[in-house]
Amino acid sequence: MATFLSSPLSAGARASNGERRLATRFAELLEDDYLCWYDVPVGPQYQHPDFVLLHPARGLLVLEVKDWSLESIVDANPESFTVAFGTGHKVQSNPLEQARQYAHAIVRVLEADPLLANPVGDDYAGKLNFPWAYGVVLTGITRRQFEPSELSSILRSHLVLCKDEMTESAEAESFQKRLWDMFNVRFASRLTLPQVDRIRARLFPELRVSQRSLLDDSVVPDLRVMDLQQEAIARSLGEGHRVIHGVAGSGKTLILAYRAQFLARTLAKPILVLVFNKALAVWLAHQMAERGLRDSVHIRTFHAWCKAQLKLYHVPEPAGTGQQFYDAMVGAVIRAVDRGQIPRAQYGAVLIDEGHDFNPDWLRLAVQMLDPESNSLLLLYDDAQSIYAANRPKSFSFRSVGISAVGRTKILRRNYRNTDEILACASAFARDLLSPKDADEDGVPLVSPEPGGRKGARPRFYDARSVREEAACITQELQQLHDRGVPWKEMGVVYTAPFVAEELCREFTEARLPFEWLKEQFDPARDCVRVMTAQSSKGLQYQVVAVAGAGFMPYRDETEEARLLYVAMTRATDELVITSSKRSTFSQRLKELCDLMAA
Repeated sequence: MATFLSSPLSAGARASNGERRLATRFAELLEDDYLCWYDVPVGPQYQHPDFVLLHPARGLLVLEVKDWSLESIVDANPESFTVAFGTGHKVQSNPLEQARQYAHAIVRVLEADPLLANPVGDDYAGKLNFPWAYGVVLTGITRRQFEPSELSSILRSHLVLCKDEMTESAEAESFQKRLWDMFNVRFASRLTLPQVDRIRARLFPELRVSQRSLLDDSVVPDLRVMDLQQEAIARSLGEGHRVIHGVAGSGKTLILAYRAQFLARTLAKPILVLVFNKALAVWLAHQMAERGLRDSVHIRTFHAWCKAQLKLYHVPEPAGTGQQFYDAMVGAVIRAVDRGQIPRAQYGAVLIDEGHDFNPDWLRLAVQMLDPESNSLLLLYDDAQSIYAANRPKSFSFRSVGISAVGRTKILRRNYRNTDEILACASAFARDLLSPKDADEDGVPLVSPEPGGRKGARPRFYDARSVREEAACITQELQQLHDRGVPWKEMGVVYTAPFVAEELCREFTEARLPFEWLKEQFDPARDCVRVMTAQSSKGLQYQVVAVAGAGFMPYRDETEEARLLYVAMTRATDELVITSSKRSTFSQRLKELCDLMAA
């Protein structure tokens, strides 16, 4: 059957009977290598063709579906059709012209990518290097009715699939022939898997896995996208409460960003996105602002949101400092909501990233902010990255905090962010931490990551005689990588102690490397190296990550600090560098792993 990335057969889809019947035929009569999208926005104007089909050997086909009967068509011409409905006559665009415009919008997007077009010097230079076509499906009109009617002079016969050609008794060969006879131009072509992924990346930029290419329409040689399962999950998130358990690098935050964009176009009330990490909040807010969604998608850390609620509804801010202040602030918001001073149901949707770092009271409060009419909640979770596990009791269940996600839970096991070498190193280091743990559907499983199959450089470990030498080593590594074309903004340095950060910043300043210390500022648009704690790195990713001061861990709690190092290491997409100037159980383990991989 065809692989549906969005389907009119899914629960909640607002599809006509004819669209559902056609999708059923696709499922029954097309092979697995057909990709099918139903009612998805494409092109700069977010047009919605009914169906888009892509086949590696056949090409791309856009279909518009109409359930009209011959008797219901009052008038028809090349520009418009007048159709009788129960509520009266309606004038609609010629469906073939609709399909043509949708197809051309798609083609214009794809032709802008030189890797999908014929090269300069070719007779068809700049045109797509694979066939494309468009057509109409008339689910209420048979071929015998269509041919003698006036419709056949308006809708070209070979561009039309009729009711009797998509019945349950239709044969796969004849059904497919009708579809591919719609191609006015056919030529030998076979799309590779990277080309198919590139088409998906161009048509749907929100599917791109790489943060640096999420909003980048330039010619990027490697446009990595969610796999088909991830895309199907992202598109199939319907109404109600949803929970996604995903390993590091599985695209959870990308699914959240996709969902926020979709809901912003469909809901009247604003969308609230809550995260734990301030740097991640800044990065997500930057992405939404670039897409013109600053006003409709509100992105906050949980504590920043609490503080804003107290100010907005004139609730006195509690006294105190540090953790005591934050706990008191959350308590003040909860009490204000209970007495009605802060209203419930403020948001059309609530999306929570880093849910593993939220304690139950926070989640319970967030659920109350959701408008019950839309009732759209998405919670992203990875227990292996929970660096504040004390926030959650061992008996925790989602039901206990008002999240009703039984039957609507997904698990993402495959890691796409890291190369196999980086993931192998990080997973081996945290092996005890990542031992799989089962749970019922309302509980929290611990999911081991599966490699994504992308090969790269082995992680490198450097023994140094001092922290200053560690900083010098990292400076040299970053400079060499930059000389080879890696942008500064694609480099992150994670430190394990404040004095390590101070030495790094001193060395970077002397070497004139542009950098930001994330405790002071974070401008995602600036081209510079980011210096941060493991906590601040959560949710972010960089092409190159250096972990400085590995020998100064563990300092207090071995399990929790192993989680921190695992988080830090899995921020790297392509290059991982680890330095140490002090012998510890962690530094020895990391050195052994890197040496073993290099052997």
